[in-house]
Amino acid sequence: MLKRIGVHQLVIGMHIHEFCGSWMEHPFWRTGFVLTDPKDLEAILDSSIREIWINVSEGLDVPEGGTAVTEEQAQRQVVKALNSAHQSCARPVQPVRNRTPVDAAQEIKRAARICLQAKAAVVSMFEEVRMGNAVDTGGAQELVEEISDSVIRNPGAIISLARLKTADDYTYMHSLAVCAMMVALARQLTLDDTATRSCGLAGLLHDVGKMTVPKSVLNKPGKLTETEFAMMKTHPAQGHEILLRSDCMDDVALDVVLHHHEKVDGSGYPKGLTTDKISLFSKMGSVCDVYDAITSNRPYKAGWDPAESMRKMAEWTNGHFDLRVFQCFVKSVGIYPVGSLVRLSSGRIGVVTEQATSTLTAPIVKVFYSTNSGMRFEPVVLDLSRPHITEKIIQREDPSKWNFHDLNLLWSGLAGYHS
Repeated sequence: MLKRIGVHQLVIGMHIHEFCGSWMEHPFWRTGFVLTDPKDLEAILDSSIREIWINVSEGLDVPEGGTAVTEEQAQRQVVKALNSAHQSCARPVQPVRNRTPVDAAQEIKRAARICLQAKAAVVSMFEEVRMGNAVDTGGAQELVEEISDSVIRNPGAIISLARLKTADDYTYMHSLAVCAMMVALARQLTLDDTATRSCGLAGLLHDVGKMTVPKSVLNKPGKLTETEFAMMKTHPAQGHEILLRSDCMDDVALDVVLHHHEKVDGSGYPKGLTTDKISLFSKMGSVCDVYDAITSNRPYKAGWDPAESMRKMAEWTNGHFDLRVFQCFVKSVGIYPVGSLVRLSSGRIGVVTEQATSTLTAPIVKVFYSTNSGMRFEPVVLDLSRPHITEKIIQREDPSKWNFHDLNLLWSGLAGYHS
């Protein structure tokens, strides 16, 4: 049986099932072990981790009188947090004149070309920074315009494609993904055009400080040591210094570059700011940065499924994210984001290809497998939001438990694509 507890309740002999937080946010390599070393306990208590899942079937339970959240209680909390996005940010996204939305299949092809071209531009821009040159502000703003146009036509396309990155491309494609998500989130928050462009620029440049980190650390095919992790944590301040050297740098970009790793409970870095000291833009940057990080494959850890990532992030809203910003992020990306593997009430399994405009819980799904027969069939696209469709999503599925090697092809329609 799993229980979620505060780290202050953790004692030697408990079985650590999972840390409540992104693996990008702490230097711990393993989970699923009995805590036996006091040094490990001390390291956990000294980290930014605030809650932890323990398996009481494999180790000590919480002492009588202690507080803990069971799986069932946690699931209810998550459902409440996700479903509340229906009511939060209820206003329509920012209207844009003379730009007509297009369906996902049409935009994905165009977004694929944008990703390839934009990646080359970001690589060049960041390498210039690595050599000590200032950021090309004009070039960065042109990139933001291209990415913003794609988001306006169909937000799910470029956001989802940017997730399909290789380890070598991670830093660059991560920047593109966060740029796109910042634009989509800004529109959901109904920010004006100027603020939306600033958010996109901030997303594109948020990790520019990583260019000061040695490539041996940045591209290490394994978990970082504590020393390396401390080195990596300098990138917000380093990035801020880099942007200060650029002409006419946007204030929003400066803010987000410095503060996108702050958390509302004050456990973030580099300043340990609490919620009232963190700007709306940096709160946005935090959500977008974490989502893309945890859904992307890394050399040492496979990315989480998009829907599972959303579920986990909902658990962290008490200390990590601003609740309203997170709820609006959910509405901009979906409870079941594009690429999520889901099971329908009929027993069929499908992959989410696009969000419906009317509801978060009934996206457009391409179904292709029957759990009743144990066989695949010719894919069929269902818009679950249509009145005549009686099927509904009953649960997300873990892709690692299924042998669907063509999952990305199914939702993207692009054979052999990688950014």
